[in-house]
Amino acid sequence: MSRDLPRPPLPELLAGGQAGALLFGITPPRSSATPEQISEIAAVTTARLAELDVDGLVLYDIDDESDRNPAERPFPYLPTMDPAAFHAEHLAGWDRPVVIYRCVGKYAEDELRGWLADADPQRVLGVFVGASSSQKAVRTGLPQAQKLRREVRPDLLLGGVAITERYVGGRDEHHRLLAKQADGCTFFISQVVYDVDSTKSMVSDYFYACAEQGVAPRPLLFTLSVCGSLKTLAFLKWLGVGIPRWLENSLRHAPDPLAESYRHCVAAARELSEFCRRLGMPYGFNVESVSIRKVEIEASVALAAEVRTLL
Repeated sequence: MSRDLPRPPLPELLAGGQAGALLFGITPPRSSATPEQISEIAAVTTARLAELDVDGLVLYDIDDESDRNPAERPFPYLPTMDPAAFHAEHLAGWDRPVVIYRCVGKYAEDELRGWLADADPQRVLGVFVGASSSQKAVRTGLPQAQKLRREVRPDLLLGGVAITERYVGGRDEHHRLLAKQADGCTFFISQVVYDVDSTKSMVSDYFYACAEQGVAPRPLLFTLSVCGSLKTLAFLKWLGVGIPRWLENSLRHAPDPLAESYRHCVAAARELSEFCRRLGMPYGFNVESVSIRKVEIEASVALAAEVRTLL
């Protein structure tokens, strides 16, 4: 795409299978936040985003995942607002598209149906996330949610989650991506990427599997997240993020883990960009800012600005 031409809006960019999308991901305020606190968070978020040349905002849907990992959680689980409600009621100042995650098991079918019916497909995109384990009780299963979207709002772009660690464990994640694509996923957003080599292998297998089936690969947006402390490192591992041993050692022994992880994120973005360009794989990035520490938030904003230059 020529640098002289403006980028298409995010839905058009992803629906067209083009590379270059940049998202900025955050979590909604805690459910316990007061209306005044929520308004303040929304204002600060909107002001921060105004400084960035991003194509869209990601609003995560947080769920308790203790059923997936019984080990003690480094940070306690604190319920957050429904991301759709936070967007609709508090982010009127944000005029670009929003990708809203839905942990579909938390919601009754009627709730999802109402959200789908009200969503503006020019401003809202969705990512459906299934249960964190097969033992977890759900109100709506992932196949049900996908069917509901096809019935109620087929024009709303739906994304799926790509997990390198699942690929490492079974070497079948690329087949899962193809299945999700067949079910209507137009794009994918990865789990946080720290294992770049394995991520490249997953992308390569997906790309060539698409070629074998005669379908175009869908854009994959790689999630980058800075790690500012050893506790954050422990939390990433608790979440299941694969971190190569050499990198874990670097973060543990670095005088400034935040600066070390920032350098790694930039290097990862550069390596993934070059790899996808050579392969012909449509790609983009999602820079995550989920910490409450100001220094980590500022690092995430700086990372998003630097990653834009690679796109």
